[in-house]
Amino acid sequence: MTEHNNELIPSSAAGMDQHKAPRYEMVRTEQFLPKYAGFWMRFWAYIIDLIIVSSISGIVVKPIFRVAGFEISNPDFLLFSPYKIVLLLLFLTYFAFMTKLLGQTAGKMILGIRVIQKNEEPLTWGTILFREVIGRFISKTLLIPYLLAIFMPKKEALHDLFADTAVIHEHSFEMKTVMVKRQMDEGEQLQDAPHV
Repeated sequence: MTEHNNELIPSSAAGMDQHKAPRYEMVRTEQFLPKYAGFWMRFWAYIIDLIIVSSISGIVVKPIFRVAGFEISNPDFLLFSPYKIVLLLLFLTYFAFMTKLLGQTAGKMILGIRVIQKNEEPLTWGTILFREVIGRFISKTLLIPYLLAIFMPKKEALHDLFADTAVIHEHSFEMKTVMVKRQMDEGEQLQDAPHV
């Protein structure tokens, strides 16, 4: 969060002698806050990532299964075949390692968004485990938790809430103007407010 363009605005007190300086002043500060990535931006990044994972599966995993003689289409146990289990592991591994190492998957890189922790600390393996493995598995299974990004104030999906993370635009910020009351030191003169 950066600050920009401070303006000093004198406070007025009724009946106060004009020769005495007020004991406080209001300072207008413009802050640049991260811009959170919305549902559609995240959706298209996710589609790009699915295409990449599917490509890896088609080029590497599927030929290995065919050569080894394993069934690809017939589920064995609870609608999961060995092929589906390997695909799920590939999917979760891709998201976990890309997010941990780079803070973003290839889809997020293309669209200029990245994952951050809300406390601005670096992403840890514990955070990645909750967000990209447990949280994403639940979100992928139920699909509805992805829609939370539409309604949440910081546009978090369920796996973001699990891990206390957010997805932001890399090079876009939102400007917010904040008025702060500042205590004046003894004898300090108030600065003239700029005329608009």
